[in-house]
Amino acid sequence: MIHPTALVDPAAQLADDVEVGPFSVIGPDVTIGAGSVIGPHVVVKGPTVLGERTRIFQFASVGEDCQDKKYAGEPTRLVMGDDNVIREGVTLHRGTVQDRSETTIGSRNLFMAYVHVGHDCVIGNDCILANQVTLAGHVTLGDHAILGGLAAVHQFCHFGDHAMAGGGSIITKDTPAYVMINGNPAEARGLNLVGLKRRGFSREAIAALSTAYKLVYRQGLTVEQAVSEIRNRFDLPEVALFADSIERSTRGIVR
Repeated sequence: MIHPTALVDPAAQLADDVEVGPFSVIGPDVTIGAGSVIGPHVVVKGPTVLGERTRIFQFASVGEDCQDKKYAGEPTRLVMGDDNVIREGVTLHRGTVQDRSETTIGSRNLFMAYVHVGHDCVIGNDCILANQVTLAGHVTLGDHAILGGLAAVHQFCHFGDHAMAGGGSIITKDTPAYVMINGNPAEARGLNLVGLKRRGFSREAIAALSTAYKLVYRQGLTVEQAVSEIRNRFDLPEVALFADSIERSTRGIVR
């Protein structure tokens, strides 16, 4: 299953059925789960843990030293869940000791060609990052987040569950859950209604979220007043998640 031109360090831990393509390099302190396919000309550097059924395409660089000038060779990590797809030219960097010492990626994510994920990022499950999306260090993406091609996210930004960014967006503020944003700088454009319907959200939940969105963005209230009103009027977990994502913001939300 390992091509004769591939270089796999004896200290790497690969499940028995892992495939490694021509001219790929797997370093020490790398663990790759069962059913994974590493394509040609791929570099995986450790400490890195890749879950089961990971698929990596050519010229990707996974687990490389981060680009933070403070990094001094410390053994930081990259940890990924299962069923992730990493397309051509993607770069996924490990963490820094100044933050979490780990870049953490969940399961069932799609990283399209030339995506960059910087150090200490936390990415949830079922996210889609289209071609050339760039995440600076310390960025957090919630579950089911979607970023259009060429979108860029400033360091320390939070991007909420089920949120969506249009292609080319420049994101310098936190994006609440369910919100759709676009532009440079990115601004809120409404709820990600198509995504919510596709994922089976009830009509009640979508109606409540629409009202909650209007309280934040359309009624002239302060953010604190809007969140207080949302919590008083609704007792749904979907709406609570929306309010929580706003209250957790450290950079301020997109307006």
